[in-house]
Amino acid sequence: MSLVFAFLKKYRAASLLALLMMVIELAVELAQPYLISKIIDDGIANSDLGVVWMWGGILIVGAVFAFAAGIASSFFASFASQGFASDLRETLYDKVQSFSYSVFSRFATSSLITRMTGDVTQLQDTIFMSLRFMTRVPLVVVGSVVMAMVVNFKLGLLLALTVPLLLVFVLWIMRRAGSMFKNVQKRLDKVNGVIQENLTGIRLIRVFVRMKHENGRFAASSGKLMKNTVSALRLTETTMPFIMLVMNAAIVAVLWFGRADIAAGGATVGEVVAVANYALRTIGALSAFSWIAVTFSRAGASAQRVKEVLDTQNGEFEQNRAYGQENGASAAAFAASRAERSHRAAGGTGNAVVEGAVEFRSVAFKYPTSDIKVLEDISFRIGAGKRVAIMGATGSGKSSLVQLIPHLYDRDKGEIRIDGRSIDEWDTNLLRRSIGYVPQEVLLFTGSIRENIAWGREEASFEEIEEAAKIAQIHETVEKLPNGYETLLGQRGVNLSGGQKQRLSIARALVRRPAILILDDSTSALDLATESRLLEALEDISCTTFLITQKISSTRAADLILLLDEGRLIAGGTHDELMRTSELYRHIHESQYEQGEALHA
Repeated sequence: MSLVFAFLKKYRAASLLALLMMVIELAVELAQPYLISKIIDDGIANSDLGVVWMWGGILIVGAVFAFAAGIASSFFASFASQGFASDLRETLYDKVQSFSYSVFSRFATSSLITRMTGDVTQLQDTIFMSLRFMTRVPLVVVGSVVMAMVVNFKLGLLLALTVPLLLVFVLWIMRRAGSMFKNVQKRLDKVNGVIQENLTGIRLIRVFVRMKHENGRFAASSGKLMKNTVSALRLTETTMPFIMLVMNAAIVAVLWFGRADIAAGGATVGEVVAVANYALRTIGALSAFSWIAVTFSRAGASAQRVKEVLDTQNGEFEQNRAYGQENGASAAAFAASRAERSHRAAGGTGNAVVEGAVEFRSVAFKYPTSDIKVLEDISFRIGAGKRVAIMGATGSGKSSLVQLIPHLYDRDKGEIRIDGRSIDEWDTNLLRRSIGYVPQEVLLFTGSIRENIAWGREEASFEEIEEAAKIAQIHETVEKLPNGYETLLGQRGVNLSGGQKQRLSIARALVRRPAILILDDSTSALDLATESRLLEALEDISCTTFLITQKISSTRAADLILLLDEGRLIAGGTHDELMRTSELYRHIHESQYEQGEALHA
């Protein structure tokens, strides 16, 4: 509830007005049976049409007034609930965006999507229904009992004794249903996970003819969701028959004792009719408790899941202060000095500039969810503007090493220094703005080619976008497209080849004018000639480059080559040095030359 009140505080005026209009509407409705009793006893029983018209007129005016109040209540309730959901969804999204990579990996992507959509929508609907109807239900029950006792205390006492027993039963049902609906939400996460995997890998599924297998996997997951949902609903739906049984018995008792009281002169016909009317209203309100039990149980489970994300503590190294935007006012060439392409912060570290010198000192690392050491005792130093090539077998820790530079993860031991200063002393946002990162898995966004390149630096001019594309060796390809840079990309760049997507990703990193450029095996889909032109063009850029590659042809011009094996640095040096000192490097060199992969060297 604290979560709901915290985000609803902004809309307290609309919420209070919604409740006020609902109370006015309810007050008129609770007065109606009393007015009807007056019409019967004072008007019809005495054949006095004047009394009938008077109370009848009041009844009609009250109904119109209640209708207007109901419309206003719905309007204010809708405004408050929609605003609440919008703010909560944005806060959740901002929180997820602020997660360090290690924290982000704790949650399944499908679970985060469900929490930001389904769970927030569940809370939104619950708030609307609470302001409009759910708060009304207990007021109807209490108000009906009180008014019944005002009309005829003896008959009203029958309702007063019956209702508390039913409320205890309903609260017990709601408590049990809460944990059951929490399991339902977890099952929904798993169903969404299967859907996400299936849609993402649809090509592979079709090529391997695994449609039947995937259909079966989805059916199994969906079946478990159905089973859990049915169990929860079966429990909550038992409230309706039980409430109807008890309340109908109470109405029969009211009519039975009311007949006796009318005969004895202790009650009038109008009073019995009014009490029976209040009993019927109580039945209607209590019957809604089964629906309330379902709604609140689901909302409780959703609130816990949302709160779990909001309460998640981020990594200590993540700094989430607000900083200024990159300095990109001029269309400077990529060979401009570092001062012209530096990224400056608005606070914290002052006007710090990342030059690009990187040093690892006995660095060790393992992923937060694993006890296996991925990197151990890694030490090297590279000056600003130099090129580092990283080689090693699959699983040797190459990608893990470069992910420590932009602080996607924090090392477990050792020290990483940027420009002679510990990476912990740098503002994370400033550091990342100074890095161009091209991941192993290419990710392009829906939009035009120009927008995808400019995604690296939103304020980049068209000339800067073109310059980045030229260096990435994609400019000529783009110009041949029907709409050039305005060509729209399919989902995840489906209408481009693997090499074209890699080069667009490189252009997106280059347009940032980075001090440090990280290419995580992002030239693997390029032919030797294109890769050679790209690497030659990168030599004219004044930035420190980390290149993960399996090709000797890509390492020859590197200032430092790091050879990794099972997380350890087994050799380091230039191409000529490693040819003299590393048997493994010589073996790689010879095997690739035999395959004709390094003929251009």
